[in-house]
Amino acid sequence: MRTNHVFIDFENVQVDSLALLNGDHFKVKVFLGPTNKKLPREFVIAMHELGQRAEYITLEAPGANALDFHISYYLGQAVSADPKGFFHIISKDTGFDPLIQHLKTKGVFSARSASIQEMPCVKAPTSNGSAISAAAEPPSVAKSGLDALIDKAVEDLIRRKASKPRTVKTLRNTILSVCGKDLPQKQIDGVIAALVANGKVIVNGTKVSYKLT
Repeated sequence: MRTNHVFIDFENVQVDSLALLNGDHFKVKVFLGPTNKKLPREFVIAMHELGQRAEYITLEAPGANALDFHISYYLGQAVSADPKGFFHIISKDTGFDPLIQHLKTKGVFSARSASIQEMPCVKAPTSNGSAISAAAEPPSVAKSGLDALIDKAVEDLIRRKASKPRTVKTLRNTILSVCGKDLPQKQIDGVIAALVANGKVIVNGTKVSYKLT
């Protein structure tokens, strides 16, 4: 599976959760500026749980665009080490866009996203071909409720063995029939997006494949 290298510009974007990056196919680098003296407790715990897949890069001295240059340097190192990876910059700073475009001309998979939820690899296409975020479930859906739906969907997919759905459309209909036909569409899309985010479902256009074990 392609490794997703995630470079978080914490000086620009205050990330609340790393839950979508729990899969083994994610590696995370968090870039901290001199003013980032304190980090949220939950964020620090989440970074610790990622183990060797997570790293802090601290900029000791301030300077114009200094953090941007640091991100570009470490991104270049990662591309050299893993040219087949996918490289994500999490930042609202559009100044990274020319770099992303240059990487694409070199055949490097890359994207800038304003949040983790907006990363291409944690979105699943809807029935009309547009994308949905793994955070698409409405606020009324408790995390434990979503986890239960995910577990039920995974158990059913494992039982199906070779007869698993092969398209996003049939996967959506299968999850709907298993988890409850009265569920809102956003909840079903949230389940699919979560399965994509943790690497259990791989989406390629309208086709899907699986890595459930």
